[in-house]
Amino acid sequence: MNNESPAPPASGAITPLQQMVASCSGAILTSLFVTPLDVVKIRLQAQKNPFPKGKCFVYCNGLMDHICICENGNSKAWYKAPGHFSGTLDAFVNIVRHEGIRSLWSGLPPTLVMAVPATVIYFTCYDQLCAALRVRMGDYAQVAPLLAGATARVGSVTVISPLELIRTKLQSQKQSYRELTQCIRSAVAKEGWLSLWRGLGPTLLRDVPFSAMYWYNYEMGKSWLCGLSNITEPTLTITFVSGAVSGSIASIVTLPFDVVKTRRQVEVGELQAKNLPGQASSTFCVMCRIVAEDGFRGLFAGFLPRLIKVAPACAIMISTYEFGKAFFQKHNKERTHGLLQTNP
Repeated sequence: MNNESPAPPASGAITPLQQMVASCSGAILTSLFVTPLDVVKIRLQAQKNPFPKGKCFVYCNGLMDHICICENGNSKAWYKAPGHFSGTLDAFVNIVRHEGIRSLWSGLPPTLVMAVPATVIYFTCYDQLCAALRVRMGDYAQVAPLLAGATARVGSVTVISPLELIRTKLQSQKQSYRELTQCIRSAVAKEGWLSLWRGLGPTLLRDVPFSAMYWYNYEMGKSWLCGLSNITEPTLTITFVSGAVSGSIASIVTLPFDVVKTRRQVEVGELQAKNLPGQASSTFCVMCRIVAEDGFRGLFAGFLPRLIKVAPACAIMISTYEFGKAFFQKHNKERTHGLLQTNP
């Protein structure tokens, strides 16, 4: 009796480990698909607006943001000096021709180091929380995705924040891991452990509302499309469309917070690139400065590029995740059926 294999999950259910594998696969696939698009966009932007010495920019591939120091600064980053491109297709062709196809995935390693653990924590926590909340909320179960999405995002961002700080320091300064360790120990000794979570506030202001709206709209859209198609289980097309639409809506609403976060990241990156002391301005100060300089329209700068990045990234990520969960659900059902036949 004790030699029997452990019972699999209930029919149709998947384990947290299987959820982690599904979300990890989604993060990797999304990074592989979206990174080349954003590399080309950044290269086109860089040739139109050259960066002066010591300046930096924020690169985002749809999953993670990266502060990158130009080669004419005092650090050497993965970013290459831009060429002369006439358009998107010309940029693709010439980058591959002169720098090799691998250059289209520049910045992918730091993306995977950050995106994979963050995505695994985020999606696994969301599913577990949403299932628990739906059981306890009764008539208000439709609000569960909103609360679960916001809570899961707070958890994942808080856990990953120290890694983000470490990655930023590695990108902005050429130093060994031993030097980095000494730098972090010195910062902790002077400012305490909370210094490892510097910049957490602006990130939460952008990511938590985005996550809450994204999951609520995604679940509602998925249910509506399933009802429209008279099916009970969503297809890959339904999850893809629901993910793209919900991601687009959330990205538009939270764009002002993204603009502020980008400005603060650039300020921090410039200070680090020039080895200057001091801290970037607060979120409120940056927002007031943007409104004073560019009006309220300035808070929605980069509307189209953000939409183009976020929509496919959300669609690919959620489609891959749902496909992975469906695969494991089928596997668990078949295993349960096999055990029942073996042990009637």
